[in-house]
Amino acid sequence: MMAKGMKWYRYMVDGVWSDTRRSFKVNVVKTLNLSVRSFFNSDLQMRAGYLTYQTLLAIVPALALVFAIGRGFGFQNILQSQLFNSFPAQKEALSKAFTFVDSYLAQSSEGIFVGIGIVFLLWTLISLIGNVEDCFNTIWGIKQGRSIWRKLTDYSAIVLILPILMICSSGILVFMSSTIEAILPYGFLSPFIKLLLDFTSLVLVWLFFTGTYMLIPNTKVKFKNAFIAGVMAGTAYSILQWLFLSGQIYVTRYNAIYGSFAFLPLLLIWLQFVWLITLAGGVLCFSSQNIFEFSFTNEINRISANYKWRLTLAVMTVAVDRFNNEKPPLTPHQMAVEYGLPITLVNDAAHKLTDAGLLQKVVVTHNEDEAGLAPAIDPSKITIGMVLERLGAIGSTNFIPQFNDRFHELSDAVLEMREECIAAGSKILLSELKIDSQTNHKQL
Repeated sequence: MMAKGMKWYRYMVDGVWSDTRRSFKVNVVKTLNLSVRSFFNSDLQMRAGYLTYQTLLAIVPALALVFAIGRGFGFQNILQSQLFNSFPAQKEALSKAFTFVDSYLAQSSEGIFVGIGIVFLLWTLISLIGNVEDCFNTIWGIKQGRSIWRKLTDYSAIVLILPILMICSSGILVFMSSTIEAILPYGFLSPFIKLLLDFTSLVLVWLFFTGTYMLIPNTKVKFKNAFIAGVMAGTAYSILQWLFLSGQIYVTRYNAIYGSFAFLPLLLIWLQFVWLITLAGGVLCFSSQNIFEFSFTNEINRISANYKWRLTLAVMTVAVDRFNNEKPPLTPHQMAVEYGLPITLVNDAAHKLTDAGLLQKVVVTHNEDEAGLAPAIDPSKITIGMVLERLGAIGSTNFIPQFNDRFHELSDAVLEMREECIAAGSKILLSELKIDSQTNHKQL
């Protein structure tokens, strides 16, 4: 029994990533595996801490924006009462925060500072969202983010629309609560109404996270996968909120030590967990959309230079083969699915080949949100030697003082061997290399 349990444990921890079966059980195990691993991932912990710091810088401008819009809708008092209800032990700290917000809005509406204040407010929030996009793009293996113009337009829309949605949702919940109680003035229905409104609030949280995972990464994210991640992240966020609110009674002990600053350490802890949940949900969104491309994780971390070089050549060979056979170019994700390759390695190879001028990104008519990969030069001239030469030229060289003088014999030997390899590889055209397809997934 113990041996069987250990076997299942080893399978769930490591072995599942080498299991290429496409079944519901395997999918669930991989998702649960990623849920735990991503939450404790050291990189996500570090990025969550960085975003926590960025959020502290943006919290006053963000509250100012929310309250400015709330005044326009007449919901400012509702927002304040909700914050007071959410943090009953920190009314003094919240009152000071509201004072800062009122001062910020008052200064931003006077004289020349009105323009500077709006610019600073938008820049702070856009900078925060830009850092979130960088984190999501790293998770998705995307090397290029939005252009400056797209950042200005997309992020401005996000920071203006989301507060309105939050305010409207709060107003709708309050309106629904009072309206339903007026229509159905029965005491025994109150628990059901409260449960219904709580569930509605949870659904709005799910949709908020779903929209975050769909809109912020600079790639096409399917709604189904974003919604799955949004449900899991939104539920975890709601549980965190419940734990945080339930523990407010113990905050009074910290008030005796920190005074009005007792809110600060709790705020930092809460923000850290919120960003960790958000980033972990981003990993789940990526993996659920590319669950079978996320395989061989442990092997990828230990991949040899020779095998990585062969995979890079394979990506280039696929692009040349499809061009010669007049087939539409594949996107990195399509290539990973079609040939059973890990998406992280395909994205890395595509980025290097693009920088080397061997591949170019082209618009794919049936998938306009993600660029396909096509040869950037005449495929009939692309040889293994050319790929080796161009990839070897990428990056900085000869920046260490006196390196070539001290190791001149080694440098000469390496350069001579490299020239011999390039000369030998120049005789092998990629267009002459055939891709075997004997199974459901093409094997390179």
